[in-house]
Amino acid sequence: MAANTHQRDFTREFLSYIQVEKGLARKTLESYASDLQRLNHWSTKHGKLIQDLNRGDLRKWIASLSREGLAPASISRAVSAARGFFKFLMLDGHIKRHPAEELDTPQRLAYLPKFLTEDEMNRLLAAPDIATEQGIRDRAILELMYAAGLRVSELITLKHTDLDILAGLVVCHGKGSKERRVPIGKSAIHWVQQYTAVKAAYGKPSSPYFFLNRGKPLSRQLAWALIRRYASQVNIKNVSPHTLRHSFATHLIQRGADSRSVQALLGHSDISTTQIYTHMTDHHLRSAYDRHHPRARGAAAKGVKTDD
Repeated sequence: MAANTHQRDFTREFLSYIQVEKGLARKTLESYASDLQRLNHWSTKHGKLIQDLNRGDLRKWIASLSREGLAPASISRAVSAARGFFKFLMLDGHIKRHPAEELDTPQRLAYLPKFLTEDEMNRLLAAPDIATEQGIRDRAILELMYAAGLRVSELITLKHTDLDILAGLVVCHGKGSKERRVPIGKSAIHWVQQYTAVKAAYGKPSSPYFFLNRGKPLSRQLAWALIRRYASQVNIKNVSPHTLRHSFATHLIQRGADSRSVQALLGHSDISTTQIYTHMTDHHLRSAYDRHHPRARGAAAKGVKTDD
């Protein structure tokens, strides 16, 4: 208990210091307090006093924030809070070295975005009630987003002229007016055709947009809501439209696609942005290996003879 009290005192002293010295806004102070509480919790969990943490510890802490699903901007802010905190400790004579100085925040690689397993993806795709017209539309939305790795902005601005069903292609209008052509598979083509037939029953649509809601273009808010609703139905948490894009890329990499091909399919201008999915797959494979390989947990260290 004494160690926890000591840690809380340091945090409170630092927050009082930056409030007085820097005149930070209340919201900023609250954010710093929250970030340092996370660090305090992590250090206590690992049996260390916060002032005894080293750079290696802080890197592990950053990785834990990524695994919790914290956004890159939130991780950067947390690291900024830690830098300020340790600088304060050093200036006040509590520590001799600054462990957070020049601490990297590799946002792209440290942040592992959420993706669904193939089983979870199949459950999500099967969630809409295809006995209804809305269900057919929603199934087509989910299938196409996953088949082409669409951003939600690309989904809601998709036009009839962007789909070439015979060629199995969709034209995506991405960030910065960039255009890319992405192939889509038989499943997505089937549900796009089903939805097209449903729309045709009402005559020629006046809107050039492909996905409609009561005759109007699909909104970003509705796209988010329907994906979350179907995810909730099949007991999958924290799913957003971007989760389907992450799943698209991750599953391609897991099944052997090369980074350059996935880069082109996603419309990334920088290969380093795409390489996060390789990193995610490495993490996934390591986790699977550690769980299932009979020699992964140090059999040799327990006196089991090993062969070269």
